[in-house]
Amino acid sequence: MECSDGIPRTSRDVSLKELSRRLAEFAQVRGWAQYHSPRNLLLALVGEVGELSEIFQWKGEVAKGLPNWSEDEKEHLEEELSDVLLYLVQLADVCGLDLGQAALTKILKNANKYPLLTTTTTTTNN
Repeated sequence: MECSDGIPRTSRDVSLKELSRRLAEFAQVRGWAQYHSPRNLLLALVGEVGELSEIFQWKGEVAKGLPNWSEDEKEHLEEELSDVLLYLVQLADVCGLDLGQAALTKILKNANKYPLLTTTTTTTNN
């Protein structure tokens, strides 16, 4: 299956390491790596988050799955989410961090910080 831009769309999982490798290669062959300092990547990331925010700015609450969105709107959202992800992956990479492992560690920390809610259930006998 292909998008309108001719890029194949697959349903396989893509690792953060693969994204990191491909981004580094993409920047290197274009001579952009020299500009990818942590500061520059962070500022680019913030700009992309702003563009992502603009998509939702005047929509009010949006239902899960975006049932009322056009295919063009969904594609635009995919592009902006991808830009945010790609800059985040690059930022972690140039900082020498394993973003995937850091995220898993953070989930565990959050699980300890925010334990499960305990609910009391009552049963009735009929």
